[in-house]
Amino acid sequence: IRKYWDTSNKINKELFRLHHVSTDEVFGSIKAPLKFQEISPYDPRSPYSASKASSDHLVNACFHTYDFPVITTNCSNNYGPYHFPEKLIPHIILNAIHGKPLPIYGDGSQIRDWLYVEDHAKALIRVLTEGKIGETYNIGGHNEKSNLEVVETICDLLEELAPEKPAGVMIYRDLISFVKDRPGHDVRYAIDASKIERELGWLPEETFETGLRKTVQWYLDNREWWERVLSGAYRLERSGE
Repeated sequence: IRKYWDTSNKINKELFRLHHVSTDEVFGSIKAPLKFQEISPYDPRSPYSASKASSDHLVNACFHTYDFPVITTNCSNNYGPYHFPEKLIPHIILNAIHGKPLPIYGDGSQIRDWLYVEDHAKALIRVLTEGKIGETYNIGGHNEKSNLEVVETICDLLEELAPEKPAGVMIYRDLISFVKDRPGHDVRYAIDASKIERELGWLPEETFETGLRKTVQWYLDNREWWERVLSGAYRLERSGE
């Protein structure tokens, strides 16, 4: 970073800015119909989300104390190609096509706002190039779905896109199973993305239906990639969502 400091020992904001990419998890859980705004109080409920909240506080403090050129974004759940197989959507896709159980934490009622990864990438570029230093922008997909809805939608897409099922499987939904809920599991995340839409003109291009269809098809078409990821000592076990 030193090369971006000018002769007065201040950072050149025309040449350098730090874009801190964070998450909606830092706000904890929220009841409908409320949604997280940029000014929502932080209320992380697990050590994992607390560590993310602390990073937000750190960069914000650097901005206020040292006038460091920081922009922060808090996004909702991403999904799409190259998503690591332990995460909910790829995990369900790969388990289903192998005829394995489709585990859902608790009763599957936990709600997340799903954001297609390419929409998120476009939003990040928009914020980095046009956003105001010191500001925070929420990025959401306008797609609130329960975990059970997500899994059922994947099953229905596979009925169409991968009709030749593993031995013993009549319909993919038969593979759904419910497992013990994980500790500190937030009930609902919901992003209010009106600020980035209003100030920077960004809107997601994909609906959940179009984005998920692209995602399922990508995993079906790119077996070599995920087989390489799953090779060796790695086992297909979930640890999140």
